Amino acid sequence: MEAMGTFTRLVCALGLALAVAPSAAARAQTPPQASAPRDGWVVLPVDDYRALRAKAIPTPPPPDGPPVEATLTRIDYDLRATGETLSGRALVTVDVVKQGWTRVPLPAGLMVSDARVEGRPIPLVVESTESTQAESHPHVLLSRQGRSVLALDLVVPVAASGGVETIVLPASGSAVSRVTLTLPRGGVDLVVNGGFVTERAEAQAETRWTVHGRAASPMSLSWKRRADDRRVAQALRMRARIAELVTLGEEISTVAATIRLEVVQGLAREISLAMPEGLAISQVSGTTVGDWEAARGSLHVRLLEPSATDVSLTVHGELRAPRDGAIAVPLVRLESAERETGGVVVDVAGAGEIRDRRPRGLDPADPSEFAEVVSGRESPSMVAFRFRPLSGGDPRSLSLDLVRFNPEAVLVANVETARYRAMASEDGRLLVEARYTVRNNQRSFLKFTLPAESTIWSAAVSGRPVKPGVAGTDSVLLPLQKGRAREEAPTFVVELLYLQRVESWTDKGHSRLTLPALDLPVSRTVVTFHHSPRFGVEPEPGLFRTATGSEAFSDPLFHASSSAAVAPAEPPAPPAAARPGNEEDQAGLKALADRFRAESGGRVASGSLPVRAAFPAIGPSIHLASELTPEGQAPSIDFAFKRTR
Repeated sequence: MEAMGTFTRLVCALGLALAVAPSAAARAQTPPQASAPRDGWVVLPVDDYRALRAKAIPTPPPPDGPPVEATLTRIDYDLRATGETLSGRALVTVDVVKQGWTRVPLPAGLMVSDARVEGRPIPLVVESTESTQAESHPHVLLSRQGRSVLALDLVVPVAASGGVETIVLPASGSAVSRVTLTLPRGGVDLVVNGGFVTERAEAQAETRWTVHGRAASPMSLSWKRRADDRRVAQALRMRARIAELVTLGEEISTVAATIRLEVVQGLAREISLAMPEGLAISQVSGTTVGDWEAARGSLHVRLLEPSATDVSLTVHGELRAPRDGAIAVPLVRLESAERETGGVVVDVAGAGEIRDRRPRGLDPADPSEFAEVVSGRESPSMVAFRFRPLSGGDPRSLSLDLVRFNPEAVLVANVETARYRAMASEDGRLLVEARYTVRNNQRSFLKFTLPAESTIWSAAVSGRPVKPGVAGTDSVLLPLQKGRAREEAPTFVVELLYLQRVESWTDKGHSRLTLPALDLPVSRTVVTFHHSPRFGVEPEPGLFRTATGSEAFSDPLFHASSSAAVAPAEPPAPPAAARPGNEEDQAGLKALADRFRAESGGRVASGSLPVRAAFPAIGPSIHLASELTPEGQAPSIDFAFKRTR
């Protein structure tokens, strides 16, 4: 009607405008004139007018409908065993988005006997696909927009095999699926596939589980009668391995302990650990840890489920220890364990080092034995101790003396002299011995960046063999001695021996000797290069100059002959204790060995022990020297060699 009214008004306006104009017939009889306007009547059919109007004022397209007509939001099953089947109800929460009648699909495979919406019966439509008549797709038709709860009375068949009863609930598109299963008997274990158990309640004549399933995944529930477990009544017996890392800081010290329990007998429901006094527990983690409580020097950890196998957990804590001086290292213990293995690793955070150690019930060990707590950590001040078996309830303790260095004092760390002896073979092997005179009251370690394809043979600090730490692909760390603050730091010697693969020598060519790069400046560098007597070698111009006189031979260790070859020396005479016939010395040596074996508890250290290898100075030599090598720079020397007759 509104469109017809608009059309009538337009026609009236058009007729009024054309009434004052001459008719089309009169204009046709009048000869055309250039200046006369062309006026007349225009008559249009209604359909043409509507078409023109639709083009001038297009009608906006209707809005798009929702992407889905309805969705299943939640399905709650409440099932109870009745003989060979399970009967119950399923409450299906449906959110309808479309206006008008909407088709809502239900999970396929459910045996539904009745369907209701808000107490009103609703028909259940079952359709079969054309490809297979056995597959059915049930659905219901809803006419109301919004949320509705559909109640389905259903029966679920139970499949029994070998004493195990199983039901399978079909997959659905709902985001939440919950099943409440009730069995009229006790002593039953339930296994769930496609979901997990969130609640279990057991009485004498009934067992109830609450299970949540995964979206778009079928859920399988299997149960069987629980077998009698005699371990419940057995006394608990455990074995423990404790790996503890104690980091001594200037204000706060941290403790991280990894505990692994092996249940030998019974079931472990709760673990009680003895904590040192003053240790504040900050975190207890583990896959089976349920809850924990720390009070009165003990830590009680409750497990999610009783365990008859292995249990692993990690404990983190903090305590306030003295900054330096005598420190009692806190030890985590499991006193109820029938056997306790593992150990403790102590590290120093900041400028400091450990001087004196007083272990009781502990043996020295290598930190690499406790990879679970020291993985990825490299520190020259790190020490480790292994638990020794105790008898009679003897206490186990560890105390040490920690020396801190004042960072505000004048700090000195440099290499006064670096002396190298290198021996090159014709087949491409280069043996290098480095000897550094170091003065230090600042650094904890010295970093070496070795040339490519180098292998360390030995290392020593002040004549004592040490195991270098790894700092990178081609970098190692050696611990340094420290002088006291505000005092002149004494010098000591750091030694390193390594083998390097280089290019083989031909009849004539050039070779380069690349030395290690240090993270400290070097005041003076002296190099003694030994080579084959069948070659003539000349150094090329560079940073190094030829050294002569006392500059090349100031260190007795680097005395070398410039002759073509050095004859092997006679072997030294055996010591008096090793000569046959000296029974008193032999008895004293045996007593010393027995004493060492008794004090160490008959144990041996694992891994390779640090050794100190000797450098064979053979062949003619060339002596070179240079000054002022910056830190981080790897000095190098170029040689020209030629085979001689």
